[in-house]
Amino acid sequence: MPDLPKTLLGFALLPLVAACAAPGAPAPRTGQPSVPRTSGPPPRTTPIPPSEPRPSVPGAFIAPKVMNDPALSFVIGSRASQLEQIFGQPRLDVLEGDARKLQFAGEQCVLDVFLYPLSPGAEPTATYVDARRASDALDVDRGACAKALRR
Repeated sequence: MPDLPKTLLGFALLPLVAACAAPGAPAPRTGQPSVPRTSGPPPRTTPIPPSEPRPSVPGAFIAPKVMNDPALSFVIGSRASQLEQIFGQPRLDVLEGDARKLQFAGEQCVLDVFLYPLSPGAEPTATYVDARRASDALDVDRGACAKALRR
């Protein structure tokens, strides 16, 4: 004859176990594509700087704001192929819609270059740059980092 308290305990725990196995509501989709992983430490996820509030008409083009920093004049306005000539092969290349992020890294710093098309259908060009120390991810001077990584 089975032990009655153990049997009752089993029946009491059954709803809890069933709740763990029951399918829940699906996780909300963020609309962001998965990012390919590269070797080395995981990249810091830097959000792509917003150009302006999103239009109410889906697919309407909004021209990006372009960073104005004389120390980055050799970067801002460059196409991806030109950036590869300046800095070499990027450590990370992320596409999201018509935007693109290239990440270049060295011992001193990590440089994220954001490229956006300046007009509908145009090839994306560098419009914004972010930089941080490679060791602890603290912000550094963008122009100095770009010059340090330059070939």
